[in-house]
Amino acid sequence: MTLMAAVMAASVSAQAYVGGGLGVATASDGDNDVTVFKFVPEVGFNLNEDWSVGAAFGWEGAKEAQKTFSFNPYARYTLLHGKVVNAFIDGGVEYAHTYNAGADLDAFSVGLKPGLAVNLNNRVSFVAHFGFIGYQHEKDNNYKGKEDMWGIDLDGRNITFGLYYNF
Repeated sequence: MTLMAAVMAASVSAQAYVGGGLGVATASDGDNDVTVFKFVPEVGFNLNEDWSVGAAFGWEGAKEAQKTFSFNPYARYTLLHGKVVNAFIDGGVEYAHTYNAGADLDAFSVGLKPGLAVNLNNRVSFVAHFGFIGYQHEKDNNYKGKEDMWGIDLDGRNITFGLYYNF
């Protein structure tokens, strides 16, 4: 029985992945330079060859500037399986809260994010997401302003890169 439990645990853990992305950027307004850091860890579970579920937890900010926390659960469907490259679409929701430096914003989105996974070996994958198709709602809690958006957003700010480790 112990051997059977060990085999079952190993097969379940073989379906999990962890990863995410890191980012560093510098912005300048002419008088001040600000370095912004972004940390987005991610965990997920492969249900079968085509479907996965996961969640990303993000933090972005700079010293003495606004900061953003986000949470993004998703379901992933892999459209194309290649020997090295897989094409997928993440369907999910995201909540983000921005605070500090006079900001108090809440944002909610639901939609699709296409992406590619390059399998570097059996355990490590390089993953890129590009674009967003769906609905976004933003609310400024200080001024009670709201903004709703529908559509496709394919600009350079919606490209992310990360690494995954598959167990």
